[in-house]
Amino acid sequence: MAMPMVSYQASDGMIHVMMPGAVPQLTPLLVSNPGDSFDPADPWFNALDPSAQGASFSRHYGFMMDAMSDPLPANTQMWIRKLAGPADLKIYNYSSSVPKQLTPVFGTDGSTNAVYWKGMMWHPVVAAPPGTNSYTATFEVYLVNTANGQEVTNSSSGTLTFNWTNASDGRPALNLAQKIVVAWPSATATNWVLESTATVNAATWNAVTNTPVTVDGQPSVILDQNAAQQFFRMRFVP
Repeated sequence: MAMPMVSYQASDGMIHVMMPGAVPQLTPLLVSNPGDSFDPADPWFNALDPSAQGASFSRHYGFMMDAMSDPLPANTQMWIRKLAGPADLKIYNYSSSVPKQLTPVFGTDGSTNAVYWKGMMWHPVVAAPPGTNSYTATFEVYLVNTANGQEVTNSSSGTLTFNWTNASDGRPALNLAQKIVVAWPSATATNWVLESTATVNAATWNAVTNTPVTVDGQPSVILDQNAAQQFFRMRFVP
């Protein structure tokens, strides 16, 4: 575990956090335990199972209260707030006890970005799409006055930076490309030729040399969207 140590210091009325040096890795189940799968009845199946989204994940980052912490002031609670992070980095409160839970937190899937923390050891699930990139998110720990629900002024720990590396599960990369399709009726006689030119009134038209393929049942040629602007026509060849 890479657990930041949280403490309250009465001398300055602030939350302090000592960050660990380790950087956890988000790892897909397909990599950490090849051949394994989650029970489809588990609430984390859809997000983490290789047959579903297959997200890479870790529970190695979390929060722990320092045993040397001063007691919190009367009528206050600790809260943890996510300040920033990429949208595809998702965080869940996890419980394997019945009923099992995987509850979105810190802005995941529309949840609020702040969570009340009782000070007990807490290591949520952090997940992201498999890949070889890395992730960074920032948090802060602060006090809330339970009498009025307002944040206690100057109690924040300041910005805490969390980092994760990410592992790929070896899935093939997809290449999505936009193309231009020029098609004509399938019943067109074979002595018609597709031609193109850069200007509609050009004296010379050039035969399109792309090999025709069938798209939606019609003979077609496929052009890259970055090709120069062209006009097309069919010319009869006796």
